[in-house]
Amino acid sequence: MLPLLPVAASAQPDVVRAPSSARPLNDDLLESEMMGSAGATRTSATVNRAGRFSVISFPRDRKLAENVLRAAQLNDSFPGLPRPEAKVLIAIAPDNERFRAWAGPSAPEWGAAVAFPALQRIIMQGSNSGSDAGDPIVTLRHELAHLALHEAMGDIPTRWFDEGYASVAAGEWGREEALAASVGLAVRGVPSLEELELLFYRGAGDAQMAYALAHRAVADLALMDSERGLSLFLSSWKSSGSFELALRQAYGVTSGGFEETWQKQTRRRYGALALLANLSVALVLFSVVLGPLIYSRRKR
Repeated sequence: MLPLLPVAASAQPDVVRAPSSARPLNDDLLESEMMGSAGATRTSATVNRAGRFSVISFPRDRKLAENVLRAAQLNDSFPGLPRPEAKVLIAIAPDNERFRAWAGPSAPEWGAAVAFPALQRIIMQGSNSGSDAGDPIVTLRHELAHLALHEAMGDIPTRWFDEGYASVAAGEWGREEALAASVGLAVRGVPSLEELELLFYRGAGDAQMAYALAHRAVADLALMDSERGLSLFLSSWKSSGSFELALRQAYGVTSGGFEETWQKQTRRRYGALALLANLSVALVLFSVVLGPLIYSRRKR
């Protein structure tokens, strides 16, 4: 389901789950590990702390680190979840090479940041990152939502829900532009939730579509209860371990019923827009390529 139009690229953060058996490290060990990986010393790297957050940065990213720390503290609650308590380490990489070294091989090429929920760790690109990295504060919020969801729910959430939840919590409504630009959505329809899960493990184009669809799915879930949003659903899902049972208890629907409604609503909202947008592009291409030929023939 690849979009034919270029998608407006807000940050495309990704989450990397450390093995469940991984031992969370304390702040001092994490700081030593990060600065050791960078080949740096304590005189070149700075660690700022406030509340449950610690931010590691290098000289060129001092201001960004201050803004990140302030934003993390000011907005430290997440939809439908109890307030997080775990300590979080945020490492701001001074360059792309360092970002890749810290994030490891699991980080996708399009990632602006990576969260390691089992370690309560976030790796972010610094101020020298390109414009495709998006707003660093929005990216931070997205990754903190991953950590909060994992702290409350463990490994229960599926990948599509995890990414959709983080996107909704970060207010990334611009992701839905991908839906309005996808001819696949107009022609093939909206995938099932099972198919959506698999989209995250393909290329960047499919991943962008997967983020947008997951955002829409979680947003639609939250709208099903105007008073409690996701609160009862997440509580039921955690206690029962069953997505199906949680849907029934919180919203009175089955997973099949929700999936069908979500598919219909998404196609109704964006299917016609996607088709119109791609037909417009086709018309422009037709005019550019064939227009001179038609003109030349008429002139002859």
